[in-house]
Amino acid sequence: MLHKMRLYERPFENIKNGTKTVEFRLNDEKRQKIKIGDEIEFTKLPDMNEKITVKVLDLYHAKYFKELFTKLYEDKDEIERKTESMYTIYTKEEEEKYGALGIKIDLEK
Repeated sequence: MLHKMRLYERPFENIKNGTKTVEFRLNDEKRQKIKIGDEIEFTKLPDMNEKITVKVLDLYHAKYFKELFTKLYEDKDEIERKTESMYTIYTKEEEEKYGALGIKIDLEK
C-alpha cells in the first residue's frame, strides 16, 4: 500500500541524502494503517514540487515520544532535544490520545 505524507524541507533532504532513516509521527488514524513493506511518498513542503518514495522496514510504537526516543537512542541530550522538537509539531494532548510512532524507512533508488 502507498501512503502519502508531507514533510518539511530539512527532514525531506535528510531522507533524500540517506542521513534520516526513521520518521517520527503521531500514531493517529492515518499512521495506524501503515504496515511493514508498505511505501510512503513524501512531498516536500512548502512548494510541494518534489517527491520521494521510501519503503517501510519496521515500526516502533510507544505511548510517548520520550519513551520512543529512549528505546532508539542512548544520548540523553539527544533524547530531550528530539522530544522537545516533537512538541513544536504536536501537542501533548495529541500525544496522549494517539501515542508515538517511529517508521524505519529505506529510500527506494
